[in-house]
Amino acid sequence: MRTNHPGRGRLTIPAAALLALLAAGCGSTTAAPGALKPPSRAATAAVPTVPADFPCPGETPGPTPNITLKVEVSASAAPGDHYAENHGFKVPIPLHGQSRCDGLAAAQRVKGALEPLRARHDFTKEGTRGLLTGLGYPAGRVDVQELGAAGVAFTAGDGRLCLSGTVGSGATTVESFAGYPDGTGCEPPRGGH
Repeated sequence: MRTNHPGRGRLTIPAAALLALLAAGCGSTTAAPGALKPPSRAATAAVPTVPADFPCPGETPGPTPNITLKVEVSASAAPGDHYAENHGFKVPIPLHGQSRCDGLAAAQRVKGALEPLRARHDFTKEGTRGLLTGLGYPAGRVDVQELGAAGVAFTAGDGRLCLSGTVGSGATTVESFAGYPDGTGCEPPRGGH
């Protein structure tokens, strides 16, 4: 709109019209740079989901324990060092859903079977290996390492799930998991990417 004021030849827009124009956005639906857009239907369908966990038989309902990366960083590690990120291939894959319940049951069964070995201080590779193969774990999928006077550490798998743990004078520990990210089975990987 042009005003008829002498000496002013400029275009002016009433304030109400300017506000209406800004509020309307000129009919554009383009988001501002950096604005979040909802994922497309195809992108949403491609996102993998984690099976729901539920209380397993004999388990007290509560939060599902998380497996956390236990990596010791040396005192000489520099800020920005990607040690934990670069060693993620050593973190066991957690079990979920019914597999988690199966893993907890297997861990309890193995722990109960190993307790007599601990009670009589039988911390030998042969005794632990014999017990695990006697429980049905294939000999080729059982590995036992001596820890000296501290006891033994073991891993065992049956093709569905993996178990790892220790037998020592203080305690017997057994944990279940689904293997490792780099497909190395139940054995902790020696190297990675």
